[in-house]
Amino acid sequence: MIGGFCVSGVKIDMNSDLGEGFGAWSMGSDKDVLSSVSSANIACGYHAGDPSIMRETVKLCADRGVAVGAHVSYPDLMGFGRRKMECAPQEVYDYCVYQIGALAAFCRARGVRIQHVKPHGALYNQAAKDRKLADAIASAVAEMKDGIILMGLAGSEFEPAAENAGVRFASEAFADRAYLKDGSLCPRSKEGAVIHDAKTAADRVVRMVTEGVVTAADGTVIKFRPDTICLHGDTAEAVEMAAAVRAALEAAGVKIEPLKESL
Repeated sequence: MIGGFCVSGVKIDMNSDLGEGFGAWSMGSDKDVLSSVSSANIACGYHAGDPSIMRETVKLCADRGVAVGAHVSYPDLMGFGRRKMECAPQEVYDYCVYQIGALAAFCRARGVRIQHVKPHGALYNQAAKDRKLADAIASAVAEMKDGIILMGLAGSEFEPAAENAGVRFASEAFADRAYLKDGSLCPRSKEGAVIHDAKTAADRVVRMVTEGVVTAADGTVIKFRPDTICLHGDTAEAVEMAAAVRAALEAAGVKIEPLKESL
């Protein structure tokens, strides 16, 4: 019993953004992060990643029993997918189908299936508030069939879009990002937007999962119950933080499982 909430039988997915190198350039320590997470969001070539890195990352996930997801983005390698773009919903749909299809080919070659789709960066943040963009992404997921899950920000436009498209939705919370009082993520340009202390992140996540709340940057208590927790793989403390969050959750009696088993 934690904070009056019984955690017996509680399950949660832990995901991380991986495969975000390009060519000779690498980012993060994917192998080490994979030791702690249950699902991976693999870059599909638009904000990061290339065919070789996609193939290698799918293999790493398959070998370790980590579920595979497509991390779709605006076509923005130079800006790492973090720059806002003014794209029509049809363009967003096409971008998503293209990227999901590319990753699906590598998954098929390795004998695994795509579990979920998660938008990246600016596309994620814009679609969380723009129903037309969220609908375009959800439609792309639905068109790909195979029971693929749409992963998106808790309490955002992704959830009704997924319901309308007839696809399962997984609400996501972030271990290492600060929140605004409306439940959106604090812009990275603001001080304190990214949390670097592993213990602070772990304590926040345990509260999210066991109590269904998180404290925003201004002190507002936001209520939500996430299905999955994101730990970014591109920060210096990524490996330490992923391990600390997993250990804290397990110590609280929470079981870590991929979405296909925990949702």
